Amino acid sequence: MPSKKALNPPVGQCRQCWLHAYDSREQHKHLAPREDCPACVSHMGGKCPDSMIVKG
Repeated sequence: MPSKKALNPPVGQCRQCWLHAYDSREQHKHLAPREDCPACVSHMGGKCPDSMIVKG
């Protein structure tokens, strides 16, 4: 179960990136060692969709 911090990103942060950063072990447990997470890679370099950014 993700922590409260992982589920409550601050304003201006991407919900997916925040969850994957603060609940990393759980979110990435299906990956092989040294395998990149496709969801994380798709958001690298600030490519987060506006719909996933916490508004404030």
